Amino acid sequence: MFTGLVEATGSVLSLESKGEQARLTLDLPFAAELAPGDSVAVNGCCLTVAELSANGTAFDLLAQTLKVTSLGVLATGSVVNLERAMMVGDRFGGHFVQGHVDSTGIVTRLETNGQDHIVGVSLPPEIHRLCIDKGSLTLDGISLTIAELGADGAVFWITPHTWEHTHLKTAKVGQAMNLEVDMLAKYVDKLLAARTAKPVD
Repeated sequence: MFTGLVEATGSVLSLESKGEQARLTLDLPFAAELAPGDSVAVNGCCLTVAELSANGTAFDLLAQTLKVTSLGVLATGSVVNLERAMMVGDRFGGHFVQGHVDSTGIVTRLETNGQDHIVGVSLPPEIHRLCIDKGSLTLDGISLTIAELGADGAVFWITPHTWEHTHLKTAKVGQAMNLEVDMLAKYVDKLLAARTAKPVD
């Protein structure tokens, strides 16, 4: 479980194809504090440390992970958002983030407004229907508040701190971003669907 408050950024050392799977190796600022089997959210995707060495921290990517997330388009030198799993007793400043990416969206807008930044992202219909104005949405592992919910996308206002301490400052229009819908919205949707479903004769 994560909070969506990015702890640090790291860089991609390599992404090695292994048939339908892949191995992602990163340069992490907190690698010395990790152990094999630990969970790290990389651009919002919960990954398990597979190997620790002087050559970087390696994670194995399953075929499903490559299919659903944007991790497969990472290249050597790409900057990624990082967050280690929550610790019991820590302050909980974001929202409940599982690190289970639901889909991807595309950056459609990047603007500066005073000291703040505006980021627009397209939302697939299955994601859009679970979002609300001023609700939470995880964007590449960042817990963000939807400032404006449009017909097919969302707009986020990014504070200077978030801009400087995440990979958003390197984002480009057209770039894919991992999306995770608020877990509570998914549970409510599932429960309501079950209640309104007509019984089968």
